[in-house]
Amino acid sequence: MNSFPKILILIGIAFIIIGVLWFFIGRVLPLGRLPGDIFIKRENMTVYMPIMTCLIISVVLSLIFFLFGRFR
Repeated sequence: MNSFPKILILIGIAFIIIGVLWFFIGRVLPLGRLPGDIFIKRENMTVYMPIMTCLIISVVLSLIFFLFGRFR
């Protein structure tokens, strides 16, 4: 078997794990509703900028990639 199907399977499993973790972590840490997330609702306009949520996700992903690169 080629390596490409294996990579696709691993990416799919990673997405499933991330989805399950997001579901359970979302109950403890309300991603998308953190202080620092900007939400403006007017009569005919809604603006949402998840600044703190993006920062937290960026830091977590940076740590994960750093650890994978470190122990590779």
